[in-house]
Amino acid sequence: MLWFGMDKTLSQVKTGLQQLVDNQHLRQSLLNGKRVAILTNPTGVTSDLKHILEHAKDWRKEGIEVVRLFAPEHGIFSEIQYMEKIEHITDPVLGCPVFSLYGDSTDTLRLQHTALSDIDVLIIDIHTYAYTAAFAYRACVASGTKCIVLDRPNPISGLNPAGHFVQDDYRSFVGEYAIPNRTGLTLGELMYAFADIDDLAHDHLEVIWMKGWHRSMYFEDTDLPWVMPSPNMQTIETTIVYPGGCLLEGTNLSEGRGTTKPFELVGAPYIENPFQFKELAEECISDGCVLRAVYFQPTWDKHQGKKCGGVEVHVTARGLFDSIKTYMGLIYAASKYTGFDWRREPYEFVSDRLAIDLLFGDNRPRAMYENQESFEKIYEYTTRGQSEINLFWQKYQHKGYGV
Repeated sequence: MLWFGMDKTLSQVKTGLQQLVDNQHLRQSLLNGKRVAILTNPTGVTSDLKHILEHAKDWRKEGIEVVRLFAPEHGIFSEIQYMEKIEHITDPVLGCPVFSLYGDSTDTLRLQHTALSDIDVLIIDIHTYAYTAAFAYRACVASGTKCIVLDRPNPISGLNPAGHFVQDDYRSFVGEYAIPNRTGLTLGELMYAFADIDDLAHDHLEVIWMKGWHRSMYFEDTDLPWVMPSPNMQTIETTIVYPGGCLLEGTNLSEGRGTTKPFELVGAPYIENPFQFKELAEECISDGCVLRAVYFQPTWDKHQGKKCGGVEVHVTARGLFDSIKTYMGLIYAASKYTGFDWRREPYEFVSDRLAIDLLFGDNRPRAMYENQESFEKIYEYTTRGQSEINLFWQKYQHKGYGV
């Protein structure tokens, strides 16, 4: 198979799944004779785009039987939109039951240890959804199940951790742990961090680390094929802006859902002159990006069918671009408009705190916006813990992932 003119069997990065598929001895030693379950989504593919469920079907010939699957938000095949309930189904590839880990309440977000009572090994092969994976490890420890994490690249590199530590009173499904928005870590690295934070032993955790991945790599550098982890994470460019772009979900600004550029397009009907909005926002954004004044009309979600004025964020230099600062700046510019508001509806099953407070992990930034404090002060507040963020990042780096 050719991908960007290259033979993908020659990909320089070998994911955890690729190694499990290529190494029959490893596979047999970990899985043979065990009752196996898998937590995955569309990103769980090898370099030839063959899904882990298709590989699991082949493993049956070796006596390896996958008996249960678990589906995170958006579903195993990522066909469900955000904050929509995932139903229990039967998987068409393996014919085994798929248990939803995203239902209609907070409790449904956490894999329960009773669902693993007859499972010997849980394989996690997934991009993003780190908290779903963390909850799964809690369940593994409680049930005595081995948890094998197949590591994958962080698509925006393993450098430049940034953001704001979540405060205890504002923990939620979008911020369960006191970690920054951009961790600079892979899922495998994060799993050890989560275990430590939860004061759980590492005895039940095993990570199959990647080979050939280095912290400085963006996803294109890996030569691996890109697969959408969710319906609105359509391109690699979306991942670059997302650490800050997700803050838009806490406002009444459209984050571009219902367009072909989610999180890159930002706007609202009350922004009648996008060129004026662009000028206001340019006073706050980071280097490494250019704003283009636009109009757009979402086909669904916020402001469906309405003409929105706003901007498209064009990233021109990833090494200079600060997504969190840029999108905080866009919110700051929008807050000057009559019509701007925070999201008031329940968010990820939380109704007693505003979505923006959950996304920041703190209510102080919102209060600073509302008090019309300078953007410099707001941004300085949210970045005041950078030294602690760097220590967290350094502590959990896998030694095999050199820069």
